[in-house]
Amino acid sequence: MSEIKKVATRQSYGEELVELGKEHDNLVVLDADLAEATKTAVFKKAFPDRHIDCGIQEADMMGIAAGLASCGKVPFCSTFAMFAAGRAYEQVRNSIGYPHLNVKIGATHAGISVGEDGATHQCLEDLALMRVIPGMVVINPADDVEARAAVRAAYEYEGPVYLRFGRLAVPVINDRPDYKFEIGKGYVVKEGSDVTIFATGLEVDAANTAAELLAKDGISAEIVNIHTIKPIDKDLIIREAEKTGKVVTVEEHSVLGGFGSAVCEVLSEYSPLPVKRIGVYDTFGESGPAVELLHKYRLDGEGIAEQVKSYLQ
Repeated sequence: MSEIKKVATRQSYGEELVELGKEHDNLVVLDADLAEATKTAVFKKAFPDRHIDCGIQEADMMGIAAGLASCGKVPFCSTFAMFAAGRAYEQVRNSIGYPHLNVKIGATHAGISVGEDGATHQCLEDLALMRVIPGMVVINPADDVEARAAVRAAYEYEGPVYLRFGRLAVPVINDRPDYKFEIGKGYVVKEGSDVTIFATGLEVDAANTAAELLAKDGISAEIVNIHTIKPIDKDLIIREAEKTGKVVTVEEHSVLGGFGSAVCEVLSEYSPLPVKRIGVYDTFGESGPAVELLHKYRLDGEGIAEQVKSYLQ
């Protein structure tokens, strides 16, 4: 059996920026002294005149991006999610969101899988913070293929976009001819009849693993990939939730205000159903190897399967 290809979505981000840079002269990349980590260094090497290192000044970087966007450029701001959504929140809200400028925010190193960098860098709040900004599109791709497609779609979209990328290399699960990415449209990964599991980001692969484990216990789990948190695919969520009548959401983020909350908002308004939210439960992360942390916080396939079984009992 051949080894499964794994790629960190931050790597996909940097490489797709280079491809877009070849096609579009108005694309500019900004970074905050983290080009090697965010993988925008590859863009800097290819297009040094279109890469701006703003130093450790994330708030200023957002303001510079706003100015560039107002002059017809398409800026991609790159830094860790904790700094993009946390440190620079006011500037993202007031300088980018309020005037609805065409700025793209490439936030890497999101979630518990940042690993050894610990709680200060493990942003578990960014989806909640970004989706509440009026007009902000929020995308959380599952793998290399989806991340590349999301970067391209973000460029083509007119308006502010928040893109969430990870540090950990994850399996490539969308490498197939029929894969199609569209902002605001999720898709069914695996059909099932007993429970519908909505997953986002790296948790899509973990949910697939959970489904395999659940099948051994006679539980048929449906897996749905919701890569766009906002605008969210209401029709798909309602249809697939009603199909089984049992709903689980999985995210590498706090269960408060993030993806699970977004799904609950849809169902509470259009089709009230019980929902089990799986994520980080009102706590900070900690330092440790990414894979071990995902296991400890029950965000790997085994942990998800255990929580789903408990929920269905």
